[in-house]
Amino acid sequence: MTQRSSFRPAKVALVHYWLIAMRGGERVLEGLLDLFPDADVFTHVYDPGKVSEKIRAAHVRETFVGRLPGARKHYQKYLPLMPMALEELDLRAYDLVISSESGPAKGVITRPDALHLCYCHSPMRYLWDHYPDYKASAGGLSRMAMPAMFHRLRQWDVSSASRVDGIVANSSFIARRIRKVWGREARVVHPPVAVDEFAPSAAITNRYLWVSQMTPYKRADVALEAFNRLGVPALMVGDGEMFKAISARAGPNVEVRKRLTFDQLKAAYATCKALVFTPEEDFGIVPVEANASGRPVIAYGRGGVTDSIVDGKTGLFFGEQTADALCEALTRFEGWLPQFRPGDAVANAARFSREAFAAGFLEALGAYRPDPARQVA
Repeated sequence: MTQRSSFRPAKVALVHYWLIAMRGGERVLEGLLDLFPDADVFTHVYDPGKVSEKIRAAHVRETFVGRLPGARKHYQKYLPLMPMALEELDLRAYDLVISSESGPAKGVITRPDALHLCYCHSPMRYLWDHYPDYKASAGGLSRMAMPAMFHRLRQWDVSSASRVDGIVANSSFIARRIRKVWGREARVVHPPVAVDEFAPSAAITNRYLWVSQMTPYKRADVALEAFNRLGVPALMVGDGEMFKAISARAGPNVEVRKRLTFDQLKAAYATCKALVFTPEEDFGIVPVEANASGRPVIAYGRGGVTDSIVDGKTGLFFGEQTADALCEALTRFEGWLPQFRPGDAVANAARFSREAFAAGFLEALGAYRPDPARQVA
């Protein structure tokens, strides 16, 4: 039985990097608001029209970054100011501070007797392992400024990690990254997935499915090349800077769509032959949604997917982000498919439900709770 925390703070602050879309990090914020419905939310930039009703219903405050010119559209250009903006927040009234970290969020200054728990989706990728990619894609002036600027930001990133009382990672992959760049140990609590909103179908098609943003690191190009080479039917769904190129190169066997309605997406999951997942993600909600729909996943076997998909049971892994490796996996999948049981996939997906997230996070909170002598009555 999961042990729930006995720490009941009087006042809670949730610090989220920015609120300009609904992605996995924002779903975690919703899960935290379910646990702490009276919490105040702090963020650098807030666009109410781009987030859910649950987040809009919260009391959301921006740092000074949100008041700078063009911040909603060009917020990432203000990255060097975000550490200062976080440290300027007055959080003395709060007994519990939970930072939701992917962009800068954890660097707030809290009361000495307050508990600060960081839920980390990833240490900032553009400062660490993805830095060469971001630098290569930057404009000339930005590329010149980045070495000195990012050196200072890395120093702040590591030093601010030491202020946090405890760290929770969204996957084992991210826990290892935290150990590498921050020198801290982290408990793993997987993010919440709305698995109960998906269901299997008896009408399975012969078409593979790919769903993600069409940005370079998602490797839509790898999936498309494999689909074209093998001539297998496929549906690719996603928008981004690669959409036009992917659409232009797609063979007659591949349908490319920018987006689907939620009902269309559910049907695509439930009726596909398998989901093909090519990126290396910090966690990756899409494979869990496919398993919740009773379908197997063929995934690049690195990153958070190694937590969420059981190789040889709810899907298959391939070892390199290449069309050759994916073609081999698709061929291998055809022989393995008769062994697949949809019920195993659905049961696996249940491990990542909203209820499982709530129980896991409260257990982590209990592990990191302050000593009774420090607690505020």
